Amino acid sequence: MELLAIFVAAILINNFVLRYFLGICPFLGVSKKIDSAISMGLAVTFVMSITAVVSWVINHWILIPFKLDYLQIVSFILVIASLVQLVEMFIRKISPPLYQALGIYLPLITTNCSIFFLALMASLREYNFVESIIFGVGSGLGFTLAIILMAAIREQLDHAEVPEALKGAGIALIVAGIMALAFLGFSGMIK
Repeated sequence: MELLAIFVAAILINNFVLRYFLGICPFLGVSKKIDSAISMGLAVTFVMSITAVVSWVINHWILIPFKLDYLQIVSFILVIASLVQLVEMFIRKISPPLYQALGIYLPLITTNCSIFFLALMASLREYNFVESIIFGVGSGLGFTLAIILMAAIREQLDHAEVPEALKGAGIALIVAGIMALAFLGFSGMIK
């Protein structure tokens, strides 16, 4: 039951984008079309899941036993940068159109603070290996859910009468705020 609570909380209650407002750059930049939003969400979910595993292993098998806790931040950054490079090379090789669609936002996953936040939070909450994996997958799926919902709304807004002053980033930020308020309603489900 505790694993389910971690999973649901990571997706709905403690959604990195809509609660902590982390990862906003790719969230706003890639959420114009559903196809690219799905691809970005899956890429972020993959990187978050692998980051949860690798950072837990490095933290519990190297840093803590050798009393090198002070290297946590540096090691997590190196893990994230390496994983993003692998994902970028994979997508470039497998799907050049997708690589072009994601553009600059794909390498920006490296600096996506939500992935770094995931590694730190799993460590601070002292999750075991399985809990870290569940937290990583749930957080990635939460990001994916948020970016797909945002893309769906923004595609509909392209056909709506939006005041000129709000077009573009203005209406996107208003929608993000409303979505954050809607997700706040889930906060009473699980603590």
